Amino acid sequence: MDDLRDKYIRLVAEAGDESALEDLRVQAVGKKGEISLKMRELGKMSPEERQVMGPKLNALKDEINSALSAKKEALEDVALDERLRAEWLDVTMPARDRRVGTIHPVSQVTEEVTAIFADMGFAVAEGPQVESDWHNFDALNIPGHHPARAEMDTFYMHRAEGDNRPPHVLRTHTSPVQIRSMEQQGAPIRIICPGRVYRADYDQTHTPMFHQVEGLALDKDISMANLKWVLEEFFAAFFEVDGIKTRFRASHFPFTEPSAEVDIQCSWEDGQLKIGEGDGWLEVLGSGMVHPKVLQAGGIDPYEYQGFAFGMGIDRIAMLKYGIPDLRAFFDSDLRWLRHYGFASLDVPTLHGGLSR
Repeated sequence: MDDLRDKYIRLVAEAGDESALEDLRVQAVGKKGEISLKMRELGKMSPEERQVMGPKLNALKDEINSALSAKKEALEDVALDERLRAEWLDVTMPARDRRVGTIHPVSQVTEEVTAIFADMGFAVAEGPQVESDWHNFDALNIPGHHPARAEMDTFYMHRAEGDNRPPHVLRTHTSPVQIRSMEQQGAPIRIICPGRVYRADYDQTHTPMFHQVEGLALDKDISMANLKWVLEEFFAAFFEVDGIKTRFRASHFPFTEPSAEVDIQCSWEDGQLKIGEGDGWLEVLGSGMVHPKVLQAGGIDPYEYQGFAFGMGIDRIAMLKYGIPDLRAFFDSDLRWLRHYGFASLDVPTLHGGLSR
């Protein structure tokens, strides 16, 4: 056993690579290795001889295995040192021009809208996507017979038979966030409410889930003139066109009085839409002065406070600004589409640095 020990300790020390080390392991302690064969001879010995030879052979096997492991670690350290010497990086070189992921246009436009309204003093408010029927309809002065409350237009949550509690819906707009904000903060208030909304519709310009941003401003002396200024400032900043013209058309929404549809100046040339020039008009959002009943539902005294509200589709204005022809493509999870229309992951929209690059 002393000869075996000296032999393999020497051979392990002389091994030049892991392949040679593995061959030595097989020769020494493999199933047919020399030490393994010696251990099989224990069965032919007397009990007294086994008591002497057994521990010695086990100790020899453990010693050889320890030597093999130590040599393997040493070889790995040498290989790592050689690799580190061969591979190097000049940290003073400029970084590679490579995108790390891509920002979806909806996320990009949401950030752009938030940056613009934040500059005008609007905070961001959020609320639940599963809303009570009261917050989504009743508090917004939407009567029970209104078409928006029909099941063909709105996703109602399932109720068990015999459940008489008021129904819940997937919110059809972000206006319930305005009600919740009025309840929690009171007036004066100046907020925008971006988020997902849901309606039972699907075609080139409608999807069952889409994104909206709504705005609310309440104070003691707010008028339609303030609304017009805010929207014109927003359009000029968002579309990056100075002096963009707007047109307000009388309309009707249950939650505002008076109400107005808002159009922006545009032109069509060779099938291309251009914002801020020409003689055409394009409808982009709805707006108006907040209805007194909506103020009351939010816990605001309509004899003391008044204000305006507006709402627009984030997906729609993204289509207008970046020339995206089909709304459904926003939700197809097509990486080719995202690489084409997406934005650099480190592109943070700011008014001083530029909204989109």
